[in-house]
Amino acid sequence: MSTLKTRRNDADVEEFLAAVENNRRREDSFTVLQLMKRITGEEAKMWGTSIVGFGSYHYRYASGREGDWPRIGFSPRKQSLTIYVMPGFSTYDHLLSRLGKHRTGKSCLYVNKLADIDMDVLEQLVRTSLETMRERYPE
Repeated sequence: MSTLKTRRNDADVEEFLAAVENNRRREDSFTVLQLMKRITGEEAKMWGTSIVGFGSYHYRYASGREGDWPRIGFSPRKQSLTIYVMPGFSTYDHLLSRLGKHRTGKSCLYVNKLADIDMDVLEQLVRTSLETMRERYPE
């Protein structure tokens, strides 16, 4: 079985974010960093080379594949700021409808810039997602 490449490491989160080339994306990333620190009460850790994560949980699929992943996190990608909402979005329609301009993938929320979204709704989404992950995967 292959080893998951994206693992928690000791790289410096703030150094990583400071190196983001796009000014707006860099500023937005620091804003999301502070939001997630406040909500989680945890320090951010780098996961792989480009994901900023908070906390962790261990998953195991029926196939036998297993690994560790952050409970919540984000990545300042070139195309958009990606926020990882690990429970997915099936129960968050009421929040997404009020969020503003965004796209979603299975567990990814894609935002071009924070100015396009309602930050109070983003905070609710992050908080609810984190609570769900803590219930599903207690420490």
